[in-house]
Amino acid sequence: MKHTPKLLAVIDYQNDFVSGALGFEGAAAIDDGIAHLVQTYLAQGDHVLFTYDTHDDNYLHTREGRALPVPHCNPKDSGWRLYGKTQELCCETCANGQIHTVRKHTFGMPPAELLRLEQELPDLQEILVVGVVTNMCVISNAVLLQAQWPEAQITIDAALCRSFDPALHEKALDVMQGLQMQVIHR
Repeated sequence: MKHTPKLLAVIDYQNDFVSGALGFEGAAAIDDGIAHLVQTYLAQGDHVLFTYDTHDDNYLHTREGRALPVPHCNPKDSGWRLYGKTQELCCETCANGQIHTVRKHTFGMPPAELLRLEQELPDLQEILVVGVVTNMCVISNAVLLQAQWPEAQITIDAALCRSFDPALHEKALDVMQGLQMQVIHR
């Protein structure tokens, strides 16, 4: 029987959202869990997606930059890199094609990147989503993944997602559950 690959989507677990420009309490606490999941998925022959919030020096002149005037996630800076053990254990150059990356310049992945991922991973049946910020980038990308793979089971691990606002975290989980995503470890 053919192994149907699964995908772990790690959303924006970057230094700037954990300990940097937009870091917040509780974000560092999910590092061990995310790193462990990445190792597990890779060991099982499954796939891992890392999204990277990515902004250049022009960020403050963008719509998002005008609304949130805090420069962050510039690829020239260490704030753009993955955080902690997740970075140490999950380098982009390893894993024989199992690790996929997407640079995104707003909350959700660009449509062209989703099409590329679908070509690389056409038979996904299960997608597990973790990362930050639950009520912004996590929910945006979970919806995009569900639209791209409408028959896949989308699961959100609430224990491995965080927001700077616990109430918005819970509301985002409610919305994702209402969109027929499975929310676990709540």
